[in-house]
Amino acid sequence: MTFNIIRSARAVLHVKDLDASRTFYEALGFVETESDDEHIYYRGLEEHNHHSLLLKKGDEASVEVISYKVMSEADLDQLASLFDRKGYKVKWVEAGAQKAIGRSFRVQDVSGIPVEFFSKMDTVDRMLQRYDQYRGARVQRIDHFNCMVSDVQKAYDFYTEELGFKCSEYTSSDDEAIWAAWLHRKPSVHDVAFMNGDGPRLHHIGFWLSDQLSLIHACDVLASMGYVDSIERGPGRHGLSNAFFLYLRDPDGHRIELYNGDYLTSDPDFKPIRWDINDPMRQTFWGHEAPDRWFNEASLVQNVYTGKTLPLQEPTLKKKKPTFII
Repeated sequence: MTFNIIRSARAVLHVKDLDASRTFYEALGFVETESDDEHIYYRGLEEHNHHSLLLKKGDEASVEVISYKVMSEADLDQLASLFDRKGYKVKWVEAGAQKAIGRSFRVQDVSGIPVEFFSKMDTVDRMLQRYDQYRGARVQRIDHFNCMVSDVQKAYDFYTEELGFKCSEYTSSDDEAIWAAWLHRKPSVHDVAFMNGDGPRLHHIGFWLSDQLSLIHACDVLASMGYVDSIERGPGRHGLSNAFFLYLRDPDGHRIELYNGDYLTSDPDFKPIRWDINDPMRQTFWGHEAPDRWFNEASLVQNVYTGKTLPLQEPTLKKKKPTFII
């Protein structure tokens, strides 16, 4: 590998009602960098890049792309060359074609997920110590993506062998078939996770909070504003990753995770942690179950060339009840 992917960096979601989305995301404490009639650019309080979440007005709710930041323009070119050599059709987007982002490229990955890579994004004032501006969940930064795919093993192999991701934790059955995997580039539990299911779809976007009370305060804020039905799962603690979590659904059904409390994975001798698929503590350390819609619902993703949502493929591994992912 001759390129350096740094971290998960942003997501672009299509929503049907920008005003409804603004009310919801402002309640969570996202910082609005700028907006117009068709777009809202959000970031967390800690983030110095222009945005980590872009909402676009669209006819249907879907995912345009999820993005990773690379170290340099040279890394970008080398990464694009890899996809070309492997037979993936790369779509270049020139600098200036997207607000705040330099030259980038998009590609449908091995599972059909629309991914984007870039090295440059405009910077803005960091709000970390503007405590007078803290609201809602006091969202700090983007942390990870979670993708539902039809073949987890195939995604795992491509991201670890070709893109240089490392595995922190995984779920497997007695025959060692991988049902879910948590992969990282930054030194935390994951930048992306893959779960077994009808795919390709985006299950959720995880955003990092500085403390657990921020999750609880977010519940109070949302409930007081009439968003009780948006609180899908939690607060709770995962067995996988040890993280404290809260899962929410925005007005278009996109799933957002508020996330705190995982651990460092930077040691070169760190070994991936295996969880048995039948261990109930893997999904929730405290034992409570996820709602059924958790296993079945996720956001459709777009074709990077046509903008049309992709059809779903059934998973290669079958189980009576779908596996859990975080």
